[in-house]
Amino acid sequence: MSGHQDGRLRTRWRRATRLLAAAAALCTGSVVLTAALTAGPATAGVGPAQRVALAAPAVTSVTTGGAHTCAISADGGLWCWGSNYGGQLGDGTTTNRSTPARIGAATWTAVDGGSGHTCGVRTDGTLWCWGSNFRGQLGDGTTTSRSVPVQVGAATTWARVSAGPAHTCAVRTDGTLWCWGFNRTAQLGVGDDPYVATTPLRVGTASNWASVSTGFAHTCAVRTDGTLWCWGLSSDGQLGLGTLGSQTTPAQVGTAADWSAVTAGYAHTCGIRSGALWCWGENGYGQLAVSGSYRTTPVQVGTATTWSRVAASGDASCASRTDGSLWCWGKNASGQVGDGTTTHRSAPVQVGTATTWTGGLAVADHGCGIRTDGGLWCWGDNSGGQLGDGTTVQRPTPAQVILP
Repeated sequence: MSGHQDGRLRTRWRRATRLLAAAAALCTGSVVLTAALTAGPATAGVGPAQRVALAAPAVTSVTTGGAHTCAISADGGLWCWGSNYGGQLGDGTTTNRSTPARIGAATWTAVDGGSGHTCGVRTDGTLWCWGSNFRGQLGDGTTTSRSVPVQVGAATTWARVSAGPAHTCAVRTDGTLWCWGFNRTAQLGVGDDPYVATTPLRVGTASNWASVSTGFAHTCAVRTDGTLWCWGLSSDGQLGLGTLGSQTTPAQVGTAADWSAVTAGYAHTCGIRSGALWCWGENGYGQLAVSGSYRTTPVQVGTATTWSRVAASGDASCASRTDGSLWCWGKNASGQVGDGTTTHRSAPVQVGTATTWTGGLAVADHGCGIRTDGGLWCWGDNSGGQLGDGTTVQRPTPAQVILP
């Protein structure tokens, strides 16, 4: 019974006799006792804040933008919060929000946040983008910023999307790959022309793309055959091709055919091969978790072969293992490593002791992760309210975010 319903009942019975009041009190006591006995240690005796957390909607997907966060709840609802200077929250304003707010009534299957824009796929397969659009990264044929979602073309076969600082790429259900936005360093994979694309351009002729990830000025993607391909700027070796410079169209990284995941940061990249974790590119903050200033080809991180998920953005990286543990490393000026400090880390450090980090994972100057119970936890920079706790106070360790 909800508190609201209970209040109405108390009003209705306020004029009852003392005997009935006593009986009602006795019944209430029985209900409380029964609840305490049946709830067990998981819920009995919890405080108000814990009860709110237990009742919060479960989260199935999360993304961290430059200073904003968006998440999809189990019912398909889209929630966003944090910095909103370009309209990247999609709520029709440019006002920052320090707590989650639902964006419209549509249902969504995927969402990804760039520096100042956000894109998502709805359950009907349509693709929508919103926020900053000065380089055409919204894909709506203009360079006009939008504070509410606008549809990208008319296709209803979009499967997943990745939003970078000024360009966006997405994969359709037919395995084709499309990119648009800023192309100054050939990060769209279609050559060095056009300089800006305001609508999606198909990347090559392959139709077996499985996933894609957009960095600051480079892009990497995995095909269904397990091969890894990268293109764009390789100022620090972030393409993994063994050279510095630029690559105008997709080029295969090595010859391995067992890549299952890839994630592109500012100028570094990480990926998973048969459970082993590999990173390459710029390493000024230790974001490769290996020694040296940069690496132009993938180098394995440690010897573990139980990595299941990896995320990188900016100059930090996080990854979870099959045992449910969470590890982060790299730049930590805002506490985005989540280890309780602001010390940069050149090797993975475990985030707390929880072994329930098996859901979504995202990191930028702040990080967020989903646990097995659908609970969402965030940490790091909070200058725009992107941690969703109602404040702008930085947090170097995870704290749970409660969707209303």
